[in-house]
Amino acid sequence: MSPTPSDGLAIEIRPIRPDDKQRLAAGHELMSSETQRMRYLMPKPRLSSAELRYLTEIDGEDHVALVAVAEQFPEVTLGVGRFVRDRERPDTAEFAIVIADAFQGIGLGGALAEQLAEAAIERGVRRFSATVLHENVAIRALLERISDRLAEARWSDGAGELLYELSAA
Repeated sequence: MSPTPSDGLAIEIRPIRPDDKQRLAAGHELMSSETQRMRYLMPKPRLSSAELRYLTEIDGEDHVALVAVAEQFPEVTLGVGRFVRDRERPDTAEFAIVIADAFQGIGLGGALAEQLAEAAIERGVRRFSATVLHENVAIRALLERISDRLAEARWSDGAGELLYELSAA
């Protein structure tokens, strides 16, 4: 899918590759400490080499990740979304998504989430779980958009785990 936001960027969403390590690190640096806090539950100024390996060298079946890239910015990822299947509950996967600050609000998160939901359903994943800060209304709304229903929400001290049932349609 190649959504074209109102500012004229031609954005491609594609599977992450091992050679995306530097693009991912550069995209991470475009995130404010607040965006990092919303994604990681704390500010995270940089990704380690081990984290970059884990985030880019995936199997595409139990760990699926998609990146948003644009011709105009070939050296960075604009956003990334992923799910990692739970070994004990193979129909459930942990879901995460983050968009660089300058590219938030143009539908990129929704496009990534919808493609991740389709990929999950194709692989037998029926539920997404996510640990989310209560004030992160954007991700909660995005998960609601791609889910059939909110199956469960547990909150404690401002963070909670959400479990969403995926809709096949």
